Amino acid sequence: MLTYLAAALPRFASPAARLLALQCALRADTGGHVRLPAGLLRGMRLRGSRELWLELAHAGWLELPDFRALPVRSRLLDAALLEQAPGRRARRRAAAWALRPTPLVLPAAPPALRLTALALAAHTCARAEHSTDMDILTRLCGHSPQQTTELLDRLVTTRTLGAWHHSRETDEVVWQLPQPQARTRPAVLPYGYRA
Repeated sequence: MLTYLAAALPRFASPAARLLALQCALRADTGGHVRLPAGLLRGMRLRGSRELWLELAHAGWLELPDFRALPVRSRLLDAALLEQAPGRRARRRAAAWALRPTPLVLPAAPPALRLTALALAAHTCARAEHSTDMDILTRLCGHSPQQTTELLDRLVTTRTLGAWHHSRETDEVVWQLPQPQARTRPAVLPYGYRA
């Protein structure tokens, strides 16, 4: 779905608008109608962000909703979206996962950082190192390579990623997940021991 949105939305679409579009695309019914509860928008930190809806409507991707009504209802205008596989039930599960993309969960972060974490999570597999092309990553997120580099650095700073590297020869971005912290147990001293 991220690949579809990268092609369907204009390059200038903001990361927050892309996150909103992703939730709309994944939650739409077979007629293209979408219903987003206020709690979901609040949890995504997108409640009251009319400019995002205007951005998507200006791109011709959806109809503007009635902002006074709750839940927010809209209709998606992109006919190609309804032909996307998998079915609605699998898309709803994916919509829930997109809010908390395991193993790269980043709950309280700006949309650009959350979208980058989501794109990386979609390309994360069971190996120790994970990779994708920089061009693919920048297209999925709607960023420039420089912005993507800064966001990857921020993901390392927040310990969402363990490390990352960009190979200029292959244009491949390689990242590692952080190592799980080993829990240390306090030493158990024998009964009656005094230091």
